This record gives sequence, structure tokens and C-alpha cells, in this order.
Amino acid sequence: MHELMTTFDHRHIRRAFSRSAAGYDAAAALQHEVEKRLMESLDYLALRQGESERRDPRVVLDVGCGPAHAAAAMRKRWPRAQVVALDLALPMLREAKKQAGWWKPFARVCADLRALPLAEASADVLFCNLSLQWVDDLPAAFAGFRRVLKPGGLLLCSTFGPETLQELRDAFAQADAVPHVSPFPPIAQFGDALMMAGFRDPVLDRDRFTLTYDDLSALMRELRAMGATNALQQRRHTLTGRARFAAAAAAYEPLRSADGKLPSTWEVIYAHAWAPPPGAPIRGQGEDIAAVPVSAIPIRRRET
Repeated sequence: MHELMTTFDHRHIRRAFSRSAAGYDAAAALQHEVEKRLMESLDYLALRQGESERRDPRVVLDVGCGPAHAAAAMRKRWPRAQVVALDLALPMLREAKKQAGWWKPFARVCADLRALPLAEASADVLFCNLSLQWVDDLPAAFAGFRRVLKPGGLLLCSTFGPETLQELRDAFAQADAVPHVSPFPPIAQFGDALMMAGFRDPVLDRDRFTLTYDDLSALMRELRAMGATNALQQRRHTLTGRARFAAAAAAYEPLRSADGKLPSTWEVIYAHAWAPPPGAPIRGQGEDIAAVPVSAIPIRRRET
């Protein structure tokens, strides 16, 4: 893959998450909350199977695992399963080792989710929390997920939606012609990508969170601590100058609430779906693709 042909600079993404690994847990409260909610969908695996067919998964993948709290939870949930934690950043996997411990170890693999180094039809469950927002080609990523899942295997994933950081996007747009916030796919596009890859019975949902900050600098510090820096190929490759930052801060200021805080919106899309039977086609663009109507997706508004 040619990096210059993509939306994102994946070498920059690797470096950013590598630098943030040690302090990631302290900064990633939202990521942990989303992970907890996505973990609740694991109950669908039991509901899908009848009592006579119910069995624990043998191989479970945590893709884009970060510090691997989800991998550790799934190892506890299914103690006989082989749990594999994968992440693009090697320092994240060193942090993940702390979650494993000698009494409940799980495998750790440094890998790009766009090219999973796993055998075809080798996994029963694939869990991917808030990593797909760094992917240019969602149908290709989902096709890779389908490849490694066994027929009937469960995919659980989440990503950020287009309302995420809309205040920051608008503020910097008034200060700088170069984009500072990544584009995020709408829920209908996310659902279509699942179907294009051949997944069955997708169920989608979304949340909207509002986080608050004392000022723009506090928001930017938290984004850096989470590794969520500007990784666009078209980003400005020099430091944001004081004048541009001041202009963005001034554009953000009218949003300050009565309690003196600046709001930051985060839209989260969740999905679970099932890998199809062997031989099921991967659908091409325009072929048997049913768009997911946004009006049919419940929105749970929560202040965080």
C-alpha cells in the first residue's frame, strides 16, 4: 500500500500511539466507557446459539487492543479460549502485558488491522474498539475481518461518527485552510461497508457524548495523551503557529457554557454482525446493498 495514496499517514499513527502508550489509560476515559458498552454485546453470542449448540469460543481477537483491557476481560470470560491482542504500536503491547499477568496470559501480536497476519477462518470472535476511524477503506478492512472469522463468527466493533470533534473542526476551519480533524464515516456508510464485506444481520447503534474542557489547550493535551493527533496526509507538517491557535481558540470561545466549560462532541457508532457461511459472495458496489436508515438507529444522548 502506498502511504501517499491514503487519507491517513499510518507511520504517524504508529508513532503517536507509541508515544502515548504509557499515559494512555489515564487519558482515555471515553475509550474505556465505549469499550465497556461494546463488551456488553458479547451476550449476543450466547443469544445467537440455542442451548444445545452453546459453546465457548476457542479463538478470540482483540484488534487495535491498546492496553488490552478488553482482551483481559475476554480471557476471564472464556478461560479456555486462546485470546490474541493485536495492536499497531509495540509500546501498547508492552502495556498490554501488564493486563495479562502470569496467571491469565494471552498472546500479543504487533500488526496492522488492514493486513491481519492470521489464518483464514481461525477466530470465533473479533473485537475492535475505536480503531476503525484510522482506516481509509472500511469495506477492505471488514473483508479482512471476515477472512479471519469462522463462518458464523461474531464481529463486535466501534468507531467515531462524523459529529465527533465538530466544534474543534469548525474552530480550526476559521483559523486555517488545512484540515485538523479526521473525516469520520456516517452510520449508514458504516453499515453498508459491513454488508459489502458479506457480514450478516448487522445491528448498529450510536451514542453521543459531550466532554468538557477548561480551554482549547486542555482539549489538545488530552488528544495528544490519547494518541489522537492529526494523522491526515494533508495536515500541516509544521507546528500550528501561535496566531492560528489563538484564532481557533477565539472561534471556539462562543461555545463556552454557563459553567465556564468548552464542549466537545464525540459520536460513537457500534456494530455487531456475523460472518457468513462459506462461499457467500462479497458484494460489489451497487449490488444488493441495503443502506441503514439513520432514522431507524436509536440515539442515546449522554453527558459525560
